Amino acid sequence: MSLETAVGLAVLWPLLGIVFIAVLRRWPNLRETASLLTASSLFAIVAGRILPAVLSGERPRLDVVRVLPGLDLAFEVEPLGMLFAMVASGLWIVTTLYAIGYMRGHHEENQTRFYICFALAISGAVGVAFAANVFTLFVFYEAITLSTYPLVTHHGTEAAKKAGRVYLGVLMGTSVAFLLFALVWTYLAAGTTEFRPGGILDGKVEGWHLMVLLALYAFGTGKAALMPFHRWLPAAMVAPTPVSALLHAVAVVKAGVFTVLKVLVYVFGIDLLAATDASRWLTWAAAFTILAASIVALTKDNLKARLAYSTVSQLSYIVLGGALATSAGVLGGGMHIAMHAMGKITLFFCAGAVMVGAHKTEISDMDGLGRRMPFTFGAFFLGSLSVIGLPPMGGSWSKWYLVMGAWDAERTAMMLVLMASSLLSIGYLMPVVGRAFFRPLPEVDDGHDHGAVRGLHEAPLLCVLPPVLTGIGCIVLFFYAEHVYGLLTGMVTP
Repeated sequence: MSLETAVGLAVLWPLLGIVFIAVLRRWPNLRETASLLTASSLFAIVAGRILPAVLSGERPRLDVVRVLPGLDLAFEVEPLGMLFAMVASGLWIVTTLYAIGYMRGHHEENQTRFYICFALAISGAVGVAFAANVFTLFVFYEAITLSTYPLVTHHGTEAAKKAGRVYLGVLMGTSVAFLLFALVWTYLAAGTTEFRPGGILDGKVEGWHLMVLLALYAFGTGKAALMPFHRWLPAAMVAPTPVSALLHAVAVVKAGVFTVLKVLVYVFGIDLLAATDASRWLTWAAAFTILAASIVALTKDNLKARLAYSTVSQLSYIVLGGALATSAGVLGGGMHIAMHAMGKITLFFCAGAVMVGAHKTEISDMDGLGRRMPFTFGAFFLGSLSVIGLPPMGGSWSKWYLVMGAWDAERTAMMLVLMASSLLSIGYLMPVVGRAFFRPLPEVDDGHDHGAVRGLHEAPLLCVLPPVLTGIGCIVLFFYAEHVYGLLTGMVTP
């Protein structure tokens, strides 16, 4: 198989899987097997065929169609896109495993539609990852929004429909009003929207126009959840937990911050940003989002809501890394895409397992549950350590490079913001673990433990195994972070 064919096949493969999922809808076991096989084979294509070529310095390209001179629908795989595609395709496997256990354990309806929309979203994510230009990225960015809307409104309740309106309104509104405008402006100014090392805007857009164009990209990419365009993310928590995992770790928000980081590196260029100081304001916008969202997370008793605001905060680490316009900052931001994905998907998996196994959603109701669900809360502990940024977890490396990026940029205030955020994340994550393991199960009026079941009472195996695997994955990323770092160095070196 040629590299060009592999790139095109990676984008189309989830769509081919949809055919089998739809045909096998009356046989759940076969339908879910088809979903798993599609996810596994996609990862094999991405990791087995495309990754070795990118590691060797190649940039496989596939041109599909020319829309206008300098405006093509085309794919080209560079290091950052390679990492995002690895994250999306790899975590699709464990998320599908988890979804089988959760959707059955929670007796969810419309499961075939769920798996179909999930596959559509992954196809969109791979398209975003491999986009050769802003135009192609925009097309697949919108495809992710449209394919995940039915997932957000999955339950069909009034609350789900309201959340869907917020979700679609914010994401489509920002992309059409700002991101599309930025795309057109870039094309008119540079004659192309291609992603090129060093950027394409030097000498084409100058002065305050550069800052305005950057603002259009930053706020037009609503999936990056920069405040004040973040409300869609907490609102979408009415969706089933596998959807939350998709939103927060696999496709949606990572597509947002990936877009911002890729535009900063390949459209603006970090040398141009550093020379003009055009991204300084963006560091402050990201810093505000990091701290404000962390503080809001401290106030939330609902576990998924707390994790949602944690995600809003953690996403801006990646935006901050790119806006610092230093090599270390960009590398730290890129690494955080993978590190945060592994940690946050673990936390959401655990939240869903608690819902299925103990029917609890509020943190204040989780006292003593760690004794009955040790694997679930043990995995939650591992994921928390990674999100906080403590060794031996992968998140410690990305945060280290972000701090070094702030040091290189001589931005002491940003270093303090990153450190304060880690302390705040301890404040909103560790109490969950503390309550679960170190508080007794509550008693009812008759003086007996709340709940008749003694000993282990975990959720079904397929709800517990995935967070255990991803929790271990957080540790693995710590010891193999050099491979992630080595891949991403291609972003900042000729």
